[in-house]
Amino acid sequence: METVVTIILLLVGFSFVLKLTFHGWPGIVVTAVAAALFTGLSWESAILQSRAQIEDWLSQPDLMLDTSVLLTVDVAMQLAFCVLMAKAGFQGGLSRVERWLRMVLLWIPGLLIFPVLFVMLVALIFSMPGSEFSTVAWLTAAAVLIVCPLAAWGLRILMDEVETRLELMFLLNALIAVLGIIATVNGRTAVAGVSAVDWGALAGVLAILVAGMAAGVFLYRRKIKKSSSI
Repeated sequence: METVVTIILLLVGFSFVLKLTFHGWPGIVVTAVAAALFTGLSWESAILQSRAQIEDWLSQPDLMLDTSVLLTVDVAMQLAFCVLMAKAGFQGGLSRVERWLRMVLLWIPGLLIFPVLFVMLVALIFSMPGSEFSTVAWLTAAAVLIVCPLAAWGLRILMDEVETRLELMFLLNALIAVLGIIATVNGRTAVAGVSAVDWGALAGVLAILVAGMAAGVFLYRRKIKKSSSI
């Protein structure tokens, strides 16, 4: 369980940095400053936590269900941003409402990045016994302020194509959603194994899969035919 949550935290952080690549430098700096200020100012709450307290939170099914709602909303916003960016690139334009929505989603760094920064701060504070808590917090905030823009710049150089970064961000958030489901279940789906196979249900799933693939191929060929006839 703890491993799954750790993977989710790492993926959320990477998705946050990846989203910064779609900003200009003013947007990157503003977002990094906001993340750094949150990290530095939350040290008083961080010192009240402990590793045992966090593990106790992770073992509470009700709290994990509430967290899954937040995760679902965050993933939905990130996926919507990817879809709007792709639509603007491939279809050449967005409606007025879509442009406004894309701008709003662009400036939302993600709801989960703040819990990620908080958990990171708690881990650092308790890994440095004897150090001044506020000093550790503000040094961490300075690291966030420096590392986030540099990481975004590095990713922009490594993946200079916007489409590649969009695809990666979409896949990352889809993976976060799947891992969130696993973390929410928290072992409560364990049941006795059965040897019988529901062939009707299996056939239904295969039929839906085949129909979706056929529809995708048909729409793709139709789009290619239209673009070639223009």
